Amino acid sequence: MKLAVIANPQKYSVKDPFLAALDWADRQGVKIYFNSDLNSLYDASTHESAVVVNSEEEAINQADIIVAMGGDGTMLYTARLMKNIQKPILGVNSGRLGFMANTQKENLPRALESIRDSNYRIDKRHLLQAEDGNGHIYHALNEFLFSKRDSTSMITVEAEYDHMFINTYWADGLIVASPTGSTAYNLSSGGPIVMPNTDVMVLTPINPHTLTTRPLVLPSDKSLRITVEKQQHEVLFSYDGKIYEIQDYPFQVAIKRSNFTIDLIELPDQSYFETLRNKLMWGMDSRKRY
Repeated sequence: MKLAVIANPQKYSVKDPFLAALDWADRQGVKIYFNSDLNSLYDASTHESAVVVNSEEEAINQADIIVAMGGDGTMLYTARLMKNIQKPILGVNSGRLGFMANTQKENLPRALESIRDSNYRIDKRHLLQAEDGNGHIYHALNEFLFSKRDSTSMITVEAEYDHMFINTYWADGLIVASPTGSTAYNLSSGGPIVMPNTDVMVLTPINPHTLTTRPLVLPSDKSLRITVEKQQHEVLFSYDGKIYEIQDYPFQVAIKRSNFTIDLIELPDQSYFETLRNKLMWGMDSRKRY
C-alpha cells in the first residue's frame, strides 16, 4: 500500500497528523508521497517512509490511497486535483467542522490500520457541472455561488429549470448546492441538509428581499439555467470558492449533475448520520453546562 498526503500547512495545523502518519508508515513499511511544501514539518533523517516528489499530482499518481489533511477546504482542493482520477480519499480533520474530513487526527493510526486491512466502505460523491454560453465547463463538489462584490446592493439573478421559469431572485446571492455541499454555505443560508448520493441539487437564495422566497430542491438530471444580466455593480460567479471573473453579460450557465465522482473512505464506525450528530451536536443539551 502506498499513500499520498495532500495538506496546506499555511492554512491548517497538519504537523501532528502528518508526523503520526509517517510514524505509522515507518512501522508498517509503507511509503508516503508528498510535495516539498511539507518538508518543514518533519526530520527527513528519521522517517524512511517519506518520499518527496515534485508536485501533489505526482504524489497522487504514485499512491493507492490519498490522505487529505486539514479541513473541508483541503477536501475540495483534493477533489479538484482528482477530478479524472478514481482513487479512495481519507479526509483527516485538523480544522474546525469538517463534514467530509470526518476522521479526527487522534484517530488517524486506527483509520490507517482499517485501510491497510481493506476494512472500509466507499462513499461515492457526484460533482455538479456548470456550462456557460462559450462551452466552458466548471465543476463543483460543494456549490456554485452567485454573489455581490464590495456592495451593499442586492443582485438580480434569474433561474429556470428544464425550460420552465422559476423566479427572478433579488438577494445578496444565490447558491446552487450539491448534496455534499448542502452542509456548507447552503446550511448557513437556511437551506436543507440533503443526504449524499441523492440525485438532487438545492437552489438557495441568500438573504432574499422577499421573505417568502425559500430554498428549492430540484432533480439534478435536468438543467438548471442561471442568468445574470449586466448590473450597476459587479457580480461574482464561483465554484467551491474558486472565483471566475464575469467579463461578458448576460452571463448564463446550465447546471446539472456531473459524471465525475470522488471516492471518500468511510470507516466501519462512521456514518453520515453519526457525522451530523457529532458536527452539529444533535441531541446535546447546552443547558447542562450551567
